[in-house]
This record gives sequence, structure tokens and C-alpha cells, in this order.
Amino acid sequence: IVFNVNRNALGVEITKIVGNRQLRKRMHVGIEHIKKSRCNEDFLKRVRANDRKKHDAKLLGETVNCKREPEGPKDMKMVEAKEEDVLVLAPLPFIENYF
Repeated sequence: IVFNVNRNALGVEITKIVGNRQLRKRMHVGIEHIKKSRCNEDFLKRVRANDRKKHDAKLLGETVNCKREPEGPKDMKMVEAKEEDVLVLAPLPFIENYF
């Protein structure tokens, strides 16, 4: 959050974790260290695509599902190997050493 603009610095509010709480701190940062946040770009791109899908579906008289779907499990794979390539691991036998 920007709270002040100077000719060579920008006043920003940041959150600092102190113990179990977050404190809001205000500090001035040089312009060369500031860049615009890109965290909202994918959301806005998805909103535009969903609006386009809804508009096209409305023209065709259909309904469209705009919700995000999870990827789901991967397809099954069969692992084939020759009998001599398979190595069976077993624990070493217990040896009682009573001296």
C-alpha cells in the first residue's frame, strides 16, 4: 500500500511478523527498488476468458461450467521387467552370539 510519493522515494506500508502478530510498518523505498505487482494477472486473464465463454454459450443457447477443475490422478502405468532384473531385498538372518 502506498501512503506517500516523493520525487525520489515512495512511502509503502509492509507487514512485519513479530512474535505471534503482524505489525504494519511504514517505510520509504527508492523508486529504483519498486516494481508493479503481477499477482492478479492470471485471475484477470481467467475472468476475461470465462466472460468470453459465457457470451459464446449464451449466443448458442447452452450452459457452460466456468469453475476450475482439479487435475485429478495420473493414468495407470504397467512396469514390466525381466525375472533376472528383479532384486528381492530381505533382512539378514539374526545370529545369536552368546560368548
